[in-house]
Amino acid sequence: MILKQLYILTLAVTFMFNGLPKYIQKRVDKEIEKTFEIEKFDMSEITISAELQKQVPSKFNNDNLFKIQSGEKLICYAYVAQAPSKTAQFDYLVLLNPDLTVAGSKVLIYREEYGGEIGSTRWLKQFIGKKPGDDLKYGDNVSAISGATISVRSMTNAMEDLLESVKILHTNNVL
Repeated sequence: MILKQLYILTLAVTFMFNGLPKYIQKRVDKEIEKTFEIEKFDMSEITISAELQKQVPSKFNNDNLFKIQSGEKLICYAYVAQAPSKTAQFDYLVLLNPDLTVAGSKVLIYREEYGGEIGSTRWLKQFIGKKPGDDLKYGDNVSAISGATISVRSMTNAMEDLLESVKILHTNNVL
């Protein structure tokens, strides 16, 4: 019994440290293919030093920031993370062009009954073209959604933090 539990724990730990879960990876791949009209690409993890991680507002693991390439050509960067909603968290993806402007974003998994409207393409389009240094403010240059206030604020803050983090990473020659 103990060996079985140890085996399951080992599998779980291995799974946690070997990239994205398959169900998330499929959605990320589909969004990259759609956004950049590309079928074949390589996705490699970008490692952020522990010291640099302390300087950035976004959380970076070894499995949530990626460089997407086709051959030697840089297609984009992909960032996958979670943000809080009212009682749970939702998974989201942000794609950045090589010039570090937002190429697209997608809510990958939303776990609440209410507020899922933040996953609409129409609402997420407002982030396209945003770049490090841009200021994002809920209700000002980021539209509110009735019934999704917490999720909208959370996504807005997450995008603001990511853009600030990208600026720091670029300054430190990581991106």
